[in-house]
Amino acid sequence: MMKRLNLLAVFLLTTTLVQAQPKSEFRGVWIATVSNIDWPQTRTNNPEKQKADFIRLADLHKRNGMNVLVVQIRPAADAFYPSSLEPWSEFLTGKQGEAPNPYYDPLQFMIDETHKRGMEFHAWLNPYRAVFNINGSSIAPDHITRKHPEWFLTYGDKKYFDPGNKQAQAFVTDVVRDIVKRYPVDAIHMDDYFYPYRIAGKEFPDETSYKNSGSTLAKDDWRRSNCDSIITAIHRVLRSERPECRFGISPFSVWRNRSQHPDGSDSKAGVTNYDDLYADILLWLKKGWIDYVTPQLYLEIGHDKIAYEKLLDWWGKHSYGKHVYIGHGIYRAGENNSIKWKNPNELPNQIKLLRENPNVQGSIYFSSKSFEKNYNGWNDSLQNNYYKEPALIPATPWLSKGKPASPQAGIASADSKQATLEINHDAKKNANIKYYVVYKQGDVNKSKTIAAILPAQTNLRWTDTLDEKDRTVHYWITAVNQTNEESAARERKITRSLGQTWSIQ
Repeated sequence: MMKRLNLLAVFLLTTTLVQAQPKSEFRGVWIATVSNIDWPQTRTNNPEKQKADFIRLADLHKRNGMNVLVVQIRPAADAFYPSSLEPWSEFLTGKQGEAPNPYYDPLQFMIDETHKRGMEFHAWLNPYRAVFNINGSSIAPDHITRKHPEWFLTYGDKKYFDPGNKQAQAFVTDVVRDIVKRYPVDAIHMDDYFYPYRIAGKEFPDETSYKNSGSTLAKDDWRRSNCDSIITAIHRVLRSERPECRFGISPFSVWRNRSQHPDGSDSKAGVTNYDDLYADILLWLKKGWIDYVTPQLYLEIGHDKIAYEKLLDWWGKHSYGKHVYIGHGIYRAGENNSIKWKNPNELPNQIKLLRENPNVQGSIYFSSKSFEKNYNGWNDSLQNNYYKEPALIPATPWLSKGKPASPQAGIASADSKQATLEINHDAKKNANIKYYVVYKQGDVNKSKTIAAILPAQTNLRWTDTLDEKDRTVHYWITAVNQTNEESAARERKITRSLGQTWSIQ
């Protein structure tokens, strides 16, 4: 009997450890707008439908436990916001340069809806793609490719900014400056498209640009230097205009193979960031030019060439003190040839592995549409298990000016069924506060858990349902600033006698 009890205790302990969730964890989802992959659903100019569809997506991801939306706002030198630099996106209205009618600002709307749900908004920009399809894309008369055709190169069916053109680099940097000066985005996010992926038998047509540069570098090194230049320029803009705004890059899964460099990963990738896309991600991390990296580990655990577990370990060891959020390719569950992604345990096992790595702080999922389809019931897995408890967004102390002060908070009232907490938020005095966190511990639930994450606003009140079996309930309220640094807690509690009258302390 004793042996069985001991085995039960071990089982319960193991289960608790498996189910344990980190207090801080980045949980993001990509919302792609190019080709209307995720949003808007169609290119019809219907603002009310666009708003309703975005709200539906935001609510879905909030239910799934996400705390970050990474939204593509500039897919091809066009904009999902009013801009003096670039025309309205064709993926928004159906015709490039055509404003929403009735007019609204989609970017401000999306930021507001995201923030009111206690989530961060990361503005996803494609740095160099200028025309998505030269044979079919809508091109406005004032598009930058028409104003400065000399800045652009055609490769395949697309048109790209020439990364070696200094004026083109300055223009893209100005786009970023314009966004962060006018909008309270939490981060600028760029994906893996720097120099384009190679087209078999075709060389990227930048030979003239290379010769005109006068550079003494070998051509490949010159290309990498061009990518370095725009990253450093954007880094400087963010630090000068919005120091708390982070800069993230989502590269292809492999920096370099070990066969190419002794510090490379145990992989056999046919394409690498360094050698083919000319993006030296490790240099950017080492120099502190970026704040987080999200490698696209879209293949499964045990893959014969790019194994999830091997690349997870490699990126964790090469973070250089910055954050690593893993990109999960859950869309692959919808592909007929992705047998292992049909396994309902593939995603849960990936989450378990990354949580075991102390140098990895979370996940981003590609893409939003996959959650609408709920492949393998993963929405349910996240809601009921892996993301059941809310998580704070990991802090970036290298950007912080110090932790915020404890909030002025208290319990306004308590009756037999509920307690109402009140937080005194001054919009001017507490302008650096992003949200407040309420922790709770009662007699029934003896663990201290996050009960609520409340976006900062004036007249902030939160009502909690009380368990009739509780005799004492403790609350702790903290403030979190723009760099996700958390204050010391303000503790409050209520107690009641055998009757139903609560005493507020």
